[in-house]
Amino acid sequence: MTSTFDTPVIVVGAGLSGLATALGVAKGGRRVLVLEASDLVGGAAAYSGGQVWCGANHVEARLDIDDDLERTEAYVRGIAHGCPELLDEAAMLRWLRTSPSALKYWEQIGAIRWEVIRDFSDYHDEVEGALSEGRYLTNEIFDGRILGEWRSLLRVSPYFPVGMTYSEMLTKGRRQSKLEEGNPIAQHAGMPAFGLPDSRASLPASDNKRDPLTFGTGVVAGFLSCAVKEELVKIQLSSRVTELLLDGGEVVGVRVEGPQGIKELRGAVVLATSTFDWNEGLVREMLGLEPQDYGSVAPPTLRGDAISMVRKIGGGIVKFPPTVVPMLPGWRSEAGEGYGYGPEYALPHSIIVDLDGKRYCDDSFWVDIVAKTLDPADTHLPFFLIWDDQHRAKYGLGVTPPGGRYPDGLVHSAPDLASLADLLGVSADGLVDTVARFNPSAAVGDDPDWGRGTVSVVRRFAGDPSHLPNPVLGPIEQVPFYGMRLRFVGTGIGTSGVHIDGDGRVLDESCGPIPGLYAVGSCAAHTNLGTGYNSGMALGRGLTLAYLVSSELVGAAIS
Repeated sequence: MTSTFDTPVIVVGAGLSGLATALGVAKGGRRVLVLEASDLVGGAAAYSGGQVWCGANHVEARLDIDDDLERTEAYVRGIAHGCPELLDEAAMLRWLRTSPSALKYWEQIGAIRWEVIRDFSDYHDEVEGALSEGRYLTNEIFDGRILGEWRSLLRVSPYFPVGMTYSEMLTKGRRQSKLEEGNPIAQHAGMPAFGLPDSRASLPASDNKRDPLTFGTGVVAGFLSCAVKEELVKIQLSSRVTELLLDGGEVVGVRVEGPQGIKELRGAVVLATSTFDWNEGLVREMLGLEPQDYGSVAPPTLRGDAISMVRKIGGGIVKFPPTVVPMLPGWRSEAGEGYGYGPEYALPHSIIVDLDGKRYCDDSFWVDIVAKTLDPADTHLPFFLIWDDQHRAKYGLGVTPPGGRYPDGLVHSAPDLASLADLLGVSADGLVDTVARFNPSAAVGDDPDWGRGTVSVVRRFAGDPSHLPNPVLGPIEQVPFYGMRLRFVGTGIGTSGVHIDGDGRVLDESCGPIPGLYAVGSCAAHTNLGTGYNSGMALGRGLTLAYLVSSELVGAAIS
């Protein structure tokens, strides 16, 4: 009789949750094969800010930060009240109660050294159970030299100042930090502080300096360093899984297209991919957005493969409203490849308006921007960023430094607001009236209309700490004026996706588990989070599911 341990576990995707699953399975004594479609390791997580959200975690306890599961649950319920039919109560409780143990386990085995991101509050500090700090964790600085030959295969974030700490970034401001020439990765690799998708940076072989990795790149690096040391783990790059193999209703393996051609491999399957950002059809289906209004800053291998494969075998797919999907205001990259985003829309001397030239949301807070722009009862597409020359002089845009000249074709400029409105195709009267109403309050750090500057995490994370009295508010008054059409950019967290239960088992259309098939990545629908979201919840959930699925696959709680 063949033992379960005679076949490897097949993990699809070498992002954070995939590497964690592989590590957990190997620690439990079972072989694991990680198949990654890209030629780099790290996935969307490596591009992220590396925030891992977890309530009542052991790192809080080390700092005497008062938190508990009751308050954590109250907070999640408070932000997840929309569309209650999409919240799986059992899965939510499973996630919240297991997450502290899971994150402690990953630290105990050396995959990460957690630290609290200080003075970083939950998104909705008005909700019961919210904390002003403690639930956002990230990795301590990781020395990339530890990775050896894998260092050159690690995806490096082009969107965060990798090598800088959160404390340094939040002191200087995110925008300024991204532009600093002292960014270690930029300095050593000869690249700008942030650039285009598929960035890969490494130290010259002759350079004996430390290779500090932080943010999402540093979090992934820690797990990668542990996984590649395990004899039972094999990572195979440039290998795209295209089909799930069934035998009597059980998933028994995959079909994969790789360097050796098309092969069929046998074993239980864990889907650890991200979502559908680069699949135009799925973007249209799940988000209702056309190409002119959508792009992505996630790796281009996020093509919704998991959703397509699960559908093909009768698996369940859960759709969430586009209004709750984590997306950011962004633009087509200045270099014509990929997409750009940053905190520029949340910095002083800027606003967002619709075709009527009117503001309609807290235009410094992506949650409110997404919800109100895509509100099916009152949609505000297309939408536009408006700013003045103070903003250009202080902050620049994308790869354009403060005071620099914007690339041709990216930005419209005019000597007055009415002319700018004509260039953008928005109402001139509306824009002139909007700015006239906005400026007096913005000058004193207030926004009575839409509450710009009232969200603590936005002021701390996206604003200009040197700008007083409010780091995200300033009048639009200095000529010339600038504007451009925005689009939403995905970050690899689609919210909609494969239906799973609280233990990561993929469910069929009748909500029964499909034997042999699990999902731990952002390809899995957020049924255990509901319609609420904080940055860091996707990574926190992924690491928790990796812990649970690993335990099931080795037949016992991993320890």
